[in-house]
Amino acid sequence: MKQAVREAGAVAMRFFLTDHKQWSKAHDNTPVTEADIEVNELLHERLGKARPSYGWLSEETEDDSSRLTQDRVWVVDPIDGTRAFAKGKPHFVISVALVEEGRPVLGVLFNPATDEFFEAQAGRGALLNGAPIHVSGASTIEGCRMAAFAPMFKHPAWREPWPEMDILERNSVAYRIALVASGAADAALALNGKSDWDLAAADIILHEAGGRMTTHDGATFYYNRHSTRHPSLLAAGPALYPAIFAKVGAIRLPGGR
Repeated sequence: MKQAVREAGAVAMRFFLTDHKQWSKAHDNTPVTEADIEVNELLHERLGKARPSYGWLSEETEDDSSRLTQDRVWVVDPIDGTRAFAKGKPHFVISVALVEEGRPVLGVLFNPATDEFFEAQAGRGALLNGAPIHVSGASTIEGCRMAAFAPMFKHPAWREPWPEMDILERNSVAYRIALVASGAADAALALNGKSDWDLAAADIILHEAGGRMTTHDGATFYYNRHSTRHPSLLAAGPALYPAIFAKVGAIRLPGGR
């Protein structure tokens, strides 16, 4: 798995900062590049050949419902943060998780532009470039390093304004969570929909680094279900999570949550 992801990183870097092909997907108008497709094909070939009995779920592969009958499924985002990649910003990762009975048991996130290789295995902790990582001990929102979309905190719907924070804007959701896992950020928050491939690998890395990650209203993430969508995201160390949850846990998002 790790070797395949490193090979995929080399493929991505062949296209990064070049005049590569880009287009928008017909069904949701999200961006995709030729790098996304080549990385997806490499991972599908390598992982599929190594474990032919495992299912496959990827942002860049048409969904095959046969995955629902398999206990173990690869969950892949060939390039999480395609917008950043396409603009030449080094804020993207290759994301691969192995999900077993709904929860990730292995996860890798690789940013080949910055040479950051995050990995985790259930019960064995999380690593960044081979060294153990742990979430920060931050306990208050004020002054925390928040990986999120800055305008969200200025929305007029907030009953009470958010305290001053150091906002880290990164296009890749998985990369934001990885920064929380490593202590480079204290929390990540998103109040819009995310998909299995955005979250699965980052989920186990954060948990193995001692963090908490749920929907904004406290629900555990389960993957490889009929629907691959999730309403929101809250990730933080155990000391800071309750303070953020107190502000967002009762919010009702469009669609009922």
